[in-house]
Amino acid sequence: MKGKLATLAAVLVTAASFAAGPAAARADSDAVTFFGNIDVTPDTPVRDAVCFFCSVRVEGKVNHDMVVFFGNVRLNGQVGHDSVSFFSSVRAADNSSIGHDMVSFFTDTHLGENVSVGHDFVSLLGAVHAPQSIAIGHDRIQFPGFIVSVPFFVIFVVIVVIIYERRAYRRRMMMQGYPFPPPPGA
Repeated sequence: MKGKLATLAAVLVTAASFAAGPAAARADSDAVTFFGNIDVTPDTPVRDAVCFFCSVRVEGKVNHDMVVFFGNVRLNGQVGHDSVSFFSSVRAADNSSIGHDMVSFFTDTHLGENVSVGHDFVSLLGAVHAPQSIAIGHDRIQFPGFIVSVPFFVIFVVIVVIIYERRAYRRRMMMQGYPFPPPPGA
């Protein structure tokens, strides 16, 4: 029991240290941030931008990859290779470009006019708002979120019908022991 409490205390202390404030890391012009924001300007390009629980605003160029978990992406520039986002919101301004792939999971994606994606565009379980003028090099794969909700809706309806019928059956069984009242005027 003491071992479990010590492990729990260690995990809580570690989590509290991460939550205390934004933590940033840099390695050879990479920007990695927890609970902070990354601003990429034309004067300060980065190689990779990785963000957890924060936002990335690109006005200049990310030379390689951009990855965002639980945050926002505002792209008004270039991403040299891949852009990946999980549980985020992505807005690419007009004439922005992504060099290779754009992948988004559970993400609301808004693409402006003449946005270019060099290779594949993949959106799983999210909404995509894009004009016809976007340029995608190879495949465009979209799997909207409402498709996943349809089976859950069907299961919900089945459960409601079962509960309703069970209550109606129990009501009939309970009322079965009582005689019908005499008709009026009898």
